[in-house]
Amino acid sequence: MKRILLSLLTLSLLSPLAAQDIIRPGSDGDVSLKLEIERAIAKGVTFLKSQQDKETGKFGDENLPALTALSVSSLIGDPNRDLDAPFSAEIEKGFDFLESKAKGDGGIYGKGLATYNTALSVMALVQSGKEEHLPIIAKARRLLINQQQDYDKRGESDNLFDGGIGYGGSYAHSDLSNTHLAMEALYYSKKALSDTDFDESSEFDLNWDAAIEFVSRTQNSEDTAKKLGEWATVREKDKGGFVYFPGDSKAGEVELKDDGTERTALRSYGSMSYAGLLAFIYAEMDINDPRIQSALTWLQANFTLEENPGLDAQGLYYYYHTMGKALSIARIKELKTPEGEIIDWKEQLSVKVMGTQETNGSWINEGSNRWMEDDPILVTAYSLLTLEHIYRGL
Repeated sequence: MKRILLSLLTLSLLSPLAAQDIIRPGSDGDVSLKLEIERAIAKGVTFLKSQQDKETGKFGDENLPALTALSVSSLIGDPNRDLDAPFSAEIEKGFDFLESKAKGDGGIYGKGLATYNTALSVMALVQSGKEEHLPIIAKARRLLINQQQDYDKRGESDNLFDGGIGYGGSYAHSDLSNTHLAMEALYYSKKALSDTDFDESSEFDLNWDAAIEFVSRTQNSEDTAKKLGEWATVREKDKGGFVYFPGDSKAGEVELKDDGTERTALRSYGSMSYAGLLAFIYAEMDINDPRIQSALTWLQANFTLEENPGLDAQGLYYYYHTMGKALSIARIKELKTPEGEIIDWKEQLSVKVMGTQETNGSWINEGSNRWMEDDPILVTAYSLLTLEHIYRGL
């Protein structure tokens, strides 16, 4: 069977930012850390495989194929897996389940949340490298592209949600989380379909410029505050970070007096700030773009592994996942605090994640159940993917 792409490792090397930073040569410390990561991943993989429905191939809720997609992606990325051997039965059954959830509109979902489920399912199918998955991927691309909001066509040229993507259905409202996931799936699937009979990118693709503009409106800046209206302002400490969608932050807001007028500042938070950075990467923006540099400045100033900055324990493992993925793909070898402290984020993040692994190999967010982080399947998949991204960069 022809393999189009081998793994997310191959995919990550296609990042437009890949050549911007040079990864340090391997060291004895890297070798020791890699061995620890291998052991932690092996335990996590064993747990995850035990959670699969042997009949259907699903992981977790059948109406949320994203859970199966994330699980399959983490199994594919296992560094202990023999790359020359066929995929395991668990991976193959996971693919079968994802194929069974494909809808007539091209989406891959259960009863809703079309963008979220389709985007993550596309990523898993792209990683399969299987020619037979190309028609499904191509149809799913059309669904994701059609989810993009185009208010210009409706005569609303100043709509703040133009260019973005939401969950779909009754949740079509654009947000950064779904937009960056859709951009990720479209970026990598375009690479997978290139030079095949299913490559439609030249005639039907995302309006990337509009998507960039939407993502930019979720980044805290003076310019964004002006676009929101006279009620809005921005704090210096929030500049460069991101919020969920224009005018709304899951981290809350702060009332301030600006030039004697009461205005509202939206608080930036960690997971969405890494999601914003990823969106810019998938849009192939230059790393020297002021928006990327501003994002990196905020992320370095707010680096912590004790919480999802701005949200405490809420979405903590999603934060770890977006951090590990964004910094790995961007080839960021280290971070530096405003005080000049150098942060070896790969070591610190991997040690933190491994330190929270349960004895049965799973992970769970013990501090918050928001965004389903009380589900060990979801959180274990997040944790495995985080460690796998770090492993490939060591």
